[in-house]
Formats: sequence, C-alpha cells, structure tokens
Amino acid sequence: MPELIELDTELENSIRAVQAAEGNLSYYILPDDTDLDAIPQDRKNPLNEAKVELGKFLFFETGFAMNAALSEGTGTYSCATCHIPSAGFKPGSFQGVADGGEDYGINGEDRRRQGNYTEALLDVQSARPLTLVNVAYVTNTMWNGSFGSQGANIGTESVWNHDDGTDLNDLGFEAIETQNFEGLEVHRILINETLINAYGYKTLFDEAFPDLTDDLKYSNYGGSLAISAYIRTILSTEAPFQKWLKGDKSAMSAEEKRGALLFFGKGNCSACHFEENLGSQEFHALGVKDMYQRPSFDASPSDKRNLGRGGFTLIDEDNYKFKVPGLYNVSDTPFYFHGSSKTSLEEVIDYKAEATLENSKVPETRMSEKFLPLDLTEEEKAQLVAFLAKSLRDPDLNRYMPSEVLSGQCFPNNDRESRSDLGCN
Repeated sequence: MPELIELDTELENSIRAVQAAEGNLSYYILPDDTDLDAIPQDRKNPLNEAKVELGKFLFFETGFAMNAALSEGTGTYSCATCHIPSAGFKPGSFQGVADGGEDYGINGEDRRRQGNYTEALLDVQSARPLTLVNVAYVTNTMWNGSFGSQGANIGTESVWNHDDGTDLNDLGFEAIETQNFEGLEVHRILINETLINAYGYKTLFDEAFPDLTDDLKYSNYGGSLAISAYIRTILSTEAPFQKWLKGDKSAMSAEEKRGALLFFGKGNCSACHFEENLGSQEFHALGVKDMYQRPSFDASPSDKRNLGRGGFTLIDEDNYKFKVPGLYNVSDTPFYFHGSSKTSLEEVIDYKAEATLENSKVPETRMSEKFLPLDLTEEEKAQLVAFLAKSLRDPDLNRYMPSEVLSGQCFPNNDRESRSDLGCN
C-alpha cells in the first residue's frame, strides 16, 4: 500500500510538470457527455440535446446511404461503417470501406469488397480513418489537419480549394463541422426532406435547428451539423485514467501507473501527446509506411495524402508530417499510423524506441526532432503498453449507440452479410 501511494504521488507530480501552466490534474479530466456547456463546441453550431440525439441517429442510419455508386450499395452503409464504437470509433479492419463493402464480423474486421464493385468504385480512404473519440478537442481534423478555419490553418487560406473540399473552411466553422460537410458528400450520403419525412426524423430536425431555414435544415447541411454535435459528445470518461484523475486511485494497477510515469516522463510520449485528448495539434514526420505499401484497396503512391501536412499546405518542409492522434481507446483495433503499418502497441513502442524510419521515400532530414531513440527495458515497454491499452481504454463506447434507427434498417451496415452477422431480421 505505501508503494501505491508513492506511485500516485510521483505520477501526480509528473503530470503537473508536463502541464506546468495549469499546475493541476484537472487539465486532463474530460467533461461528462451530458454536460453540454462544458464540451468544446463550435460557436456556429452550439450543442443542444435534440441536435445531439438527432446526430446519433444520423451517424448510424443506413437509410440515407442513397448515393451509392451501384444499386446494390444503396442503403447498406453509414458513418458508423468506418467509425465503429466497439473499435474505438475507427474501422475494425486496417482500411475503412463504406460504399461497395460488405460483411461485418464481430467488430467490423470482416469488411470486404462487394463482388460487382471495382476498386475505382469503392468508397475507401488511402489513409486510415482517425478515431472520433474526444474529437471535440481537435482543432484541425484529418491526418493533414486540412479541415477547420482556425488553429493551424490560420494563414493557409490560399490553399483552400475545391480538389479536397477545404474550400468549405471559408464557411468559418471549426474542424469536425467542416470535415462533415465534405464527408457526407464524399461518402455518398443523401439527406433530404423526402427521406427525413419518410423515416420520421422531421420533428427532431425542427427541435435541433429552430433557426435554420428549411432548405438548409432538411439537407446534408443540417445533417452534418447534427452529426458533428453528436460526435463532440463522444468522450472517454469511463477510462481508468479518467477515474484515477478524478480521485479513484484504485482504478489503475501498479503496472499501469508505472506505465503512466513512463508516458509523462522517461518515455517522452507527452512531448507530443500533451493535450486533453492525449494528442496534439502538432504534425511530425516519423517515417512510417503509407497505405499503398501494404495490400489495400485503391491506394496509390501518388496520392497526396501520403505527403501528410505538405499535401495540404503545399509547403515542402511540411511533407511527410502527420497529425499527432489522441490515444484513448487506441488498443481497440490492432492497426496504427496513417498507413496501418503497425499491428500492435508493442510494435509501435519498439518503432518509436528505435527511432529509425521504415519508409525509404522519407528523407532523414525531414524526421521530427522529437523522434529520438529511447532507452527502455522490456519491462518498461510492457508497463507503457499496460497504460495505453488498459488505462486509456473506455470499456463502454457502445453507450454512444442508439438502440435502433428510425428507418428500421440494420445498422451500422445493412448489406446481406452484415445483417446476418449483426443478427438483424
């Protein structure tokens, strides 16, 4: 018992040292998902209960998947196809497949291409989708930080263009709102008044947006704002580290606490992962492989997403730099980095400890100054894994799922194979 008390005290001091400006542990405490006033939100899209409830339905609703490339894809996918709660709001497989995919498995891991879809017709991304957990704390979304009119994108207005949807930053919204305006179009979702009425969502739209004109309200515009509001409430408040921060010192084991000490100390993890979501608004080149360098759908060496931040800013020195992701529920799926090049936390920690790039196209001169070798023992690596895998894992993200969607369709997928896997009639 004295050893545990000493560990707690040492960890508290380590966290305070990282957050010297705050000087307390509360910086890392996330608000309750029902405390809407405390959740970071876009001033142009304030949270209200009706908007969040509507967004939850729309996020999982397969009935709006009406712009599929082929008829057999119509009504078979949703936002949650690639952002599955039990997978940490990420794809259950190494690459997300929305329209043109079929099958589910247990955790979305069996998603594959439908037979009549060519790779060119698939709605796939050549960079692994980031988690939506705690995205309320992300100022500029995507691996390259391209969405959002504020934060890192102040001064990048000259490269907001129509090729990647970043011209939508001109609307003045923050990160997730802007991303979802583009996202519903890219992911072939159609929300209109006819479908809203057919499925019974009209009352919720009216309650969520009392001030929007009908043409904006009953459309992808209103739908995007509702989905964004819902996403902002997805918070990992049940993770053991959150409970420990709030005073329950028994929420983490001694091994996890030692791992946390390494995270905020010798392991130097908090040099990059230092904001509330244990990510940051920084971009770093770590020299990892791209999606096309493993068997994958429609990924190409010429895809500008392989350039990370530089693919957006068009600044040469930004090439190969990628956003520092948040780490909560990082262990829910065995795929890491933008190209899913690592398949375990042990591999990730080994890679960062060795600090040797694996992608030969990335120049050594571009590597992050924070990407430095770490002298960690095998025991210390195991302790760090324990903290990441256990302490930062909220065990019940399924609480953010609705019990049904108003169309009555199967969700998050509605293709024949998924309906069988999900137990839908």
